[in-house]
This record gives sequence, structure tokens and C-alpha cells, in this order.
Amino acid sequence: MSDWPGGWTGDTRDNGGDRYGRGSASADPEGARVMRHVQRGQVPRPRPSAPPRGGVPPQPSYGNGERYQDGYAQGPGDAYDSGYNTGQVYGSGGGRRGGDDDGYDYYGTARPAPNWRRRIKVGSLTLVVVLLAVSIGTYFWADSKLKREVDLSKVIERPAEGEGTNYLIVGSDSREGMTAEEKKKLHTGSAEGKRTDSMMILHVGANGNTMISLPRDSNVVIPTFVGSESGKTFPGTGRQVKLNAAYAEDGPELLVRTVEYNTGLHIDHYAEIGFAGFAKIVDAVGGVEMDIPKAFKDKNSGADFQAGKQTLNGEQALAFVRTRYAFPGSDLARTKNQQKFLAALASQAATPSTVLNPFKLYPTMGAGLDTLVVDKDMSLFDLASMFWAMKGITGGDGTSMNMPLSGNAANGNLQWDTTKVKTLVNELKNDEKVTVSGD
Repeated sequence: MSDWPGGWTGDTRDNGGDRYGRGSASADPEGARVMRHVQRGQVPRPRPSAPPRGGVPPQPSYGNGERYQDGYAQGPGDAYDSGYNTGQVYGSGGGRRGGDDDGYDYYGTARPAPNWRRRIKVGSLTLVVVLLAVSIGTYFWADSKLKREVDLSKVIERPAEGEGTNYLIVGSDSREGMTAEEKKKLHTGSAEGKRTDSMMILHVGANGNTMISLPRDSNVVIPTFVGSESGKTFPGTGRQVKLNAAYAEDGPELLVRTVEYNTGLHIDHYAEIGFAGFAKIVDAVGGVEMDIPKAFKDKNSGADFQAGKQTLNGEQALAFVRTRYAFPGSDLARTKNQQKFLAALASQAATPSTVLNPFKLYPTMGAGLDTLVVDKDMSLFDLASMFWAMKGITGGDGTSMNMPLSGNAANGNLQWDTTKVKTLVNELKNDEKVTVSGD
């Protein structure tokens, strides 16, 4: 009885006698099994006579002289080439594993070059959006701080409008919001109410800007007017007073009415700043450099200056523009100093170190806007136009002058030269180059 299943015997198989699955009794190993192998469209590669340097070492041979290949053999030299054992180490050589700084990704694929045009475009767009948002925010912040308290619609019998824009700029001695210590420090005193310490007409036009100082002691006629608070009509009686008395009597509306009546010039906008705001603006811009030609002192204003170039802080600046008793022809000398200083202040505030520095720009704007009183129709654009016109006059783009005078009136007030004033007003109305000179 055979131990082999299925009719197999020790050395033969019933269906053909082939030997299968048995080891060799020979001392030599059994040769490779012959088996038909089909390759798809591949032609066996010729075997190299010797493996490449550093490649796979020679394979051992079997008893019949054949070398073992990766696949099965049909016969001598006919072997299946799987493509392996080529000496290629995967993950290196033909492929590469990239690093973070060599332009390749983890799998060795070259990363695309950065699209700098797109990056610049996106960055520029982002910057524009940020600047636009900041600008809009600043505009509404500044607009909300303007004190639009003067109603020019209450002014009656107004002259016809001319070419260009006319601003009445007033510096008042208002002490509103000041502490007792600040009043003492700034030598303002403690008088109640407020009066005009300085007055100017600024004409902004296509043929140059003109700044005209109106001496506070100017002799003027108070015309018929409607009370700003009571709404009651006060008929004109022809009484002659100093110009600053109009403001003291019924505020900005009567002052505008009086200036228009005595000049025939239409005032488009009104702007007023008090003592405290003036000093804070100067300190916010870091002081204003002035060239003082002659040393002077004034115990009433607190002025004590040496000759030469020097930077004035808020306290010193206020003393400078208020000084009147240290000069001959006190009021006229003071108006010239006021013009000189305001132009220098506008120039200093418009420097890049202020405009481009938010730590200086916002305190400067805040200090000015907190105490600035304007008419109800004044926009930020109008305010900016006024500011830049003042700065331009500093640079020589325009004219700075006092109202032309002809002497003193019978009451001792300063009398305007009516002929020159009429010529000046006509030139301003028609936005012509000013030919008239003042004192």
C-alpha cells in the first residue's frame, strides 16, 4: 500500500510519472523547476557581464550552471526581469525628499515659484483698505468734535457773496474749562465772559490768499441787528464803538454783522479759539519756532523774551500773541505778531513729523477741535482749506496785512482809511490780486 495520496508512488505519478515535490537525493541541489512564464510585451533585458559598482552582488548558481533571477526561468538565460535589483535606493537618488528651504516639497516635487505680482497686489489692496478705514474713522471723529455753535442765518441785511471764500478768524479771551492754576500760569486773569483778543479776515481765492488783521480798537458803527438769544430787533442808532465791543455785546453773530456792515464784504465762515485751546495746540505740536527781533517784557501777558530764534511752548506762545503794552502803537504791533505766529503755527502743524505721526497728529487735532467754535455750515473741508491757506501765506503764497488806517477818530479809536478799504474789498470780492497795503 502506497503512502502517497491520489495514486502517487515513491518516484512516479500515475498520470505521467513526473517527479514532483520531492527533494533531491543528489549531493548537488536540484535544478530550477522548468515552468512556462508569460511576459506582457516585455523583451528580456540582456544581463550585464558584471553588476555595476556598488550594485547587487552576483547571485549564486545552481548545479546546472544557471543563475537565479527574480522570477522564474524557462531555460538557461531566459529569466523574468521584474525591474528590481537595479541598484536604485528608493527615497534617494532619482527621487529626492525636499526640505523647507530648497524649493521642493516632502515628496521631492518642485514647488511653484511665489507669485510676487499677486502678493504685491493683495498687499497694496489691503493697505488701501486699512488707510481708507482709518481716514473715514478720523473724519467722523474730528467732525463730531467740532462745536458748530454760531448761526450765521441770524445775521440780517448781508452783503452779496463774492468770488472766493472769506473767513472771520477770532481769538477770544475765553477761559472756559480752565482751572484756577491754569489761569494763573497763563496770566489770563479771571474775568467773566469773553472778549475778542484778535480778529482777522482770511480770503481764500484763485489769485492768492490774503490775511487782514482787524485791530480790536478799530472805530466801527453798530448797525441794526437781531439779538442772537432774544430774537429781538435792536435798531441802529449810529453809535461808534471799538470793534471788540460788538462781540462783547451780543457775541459772534453781532461781530459778523458789524464787520459786514462796515466793510461791505460777505463773511462765509466763522472760526474762534480760546486761550486754553491755543496753548494746548502749541504744546501738542512740540512748540513753535519764532525769530524774535528784539527782547521785550510785559507783566500783563507774562511775556519775557530774549532776541533771536527760540521755540515757544504753549504758555510762552500765548504771552507772545497777547502782548500789547510792550510796543509803541500797541494794538497794531500786536496784530502783526499774531499774524506772524499763527502762520508759523500752521506751518509747524503741517510738517510730516506731525501729520504722519499719530502720536502728535491726534493730540494736535484734539486740542484744537475741543475748543474751536465754528459756524453751523463749516465743514472739515472748509476748516482744512482755512488751515492750508494760513500755511501758504507763511511760505509767501499770499499777502499778510493790517486793515488800512487813516489816523484816529474823535473818540480815540483807530479810524480806517475808507478809500483804501473800499478798493481792498472790491479786489477781494472779485478775487483779484490785492494792490492795497496796510499799516
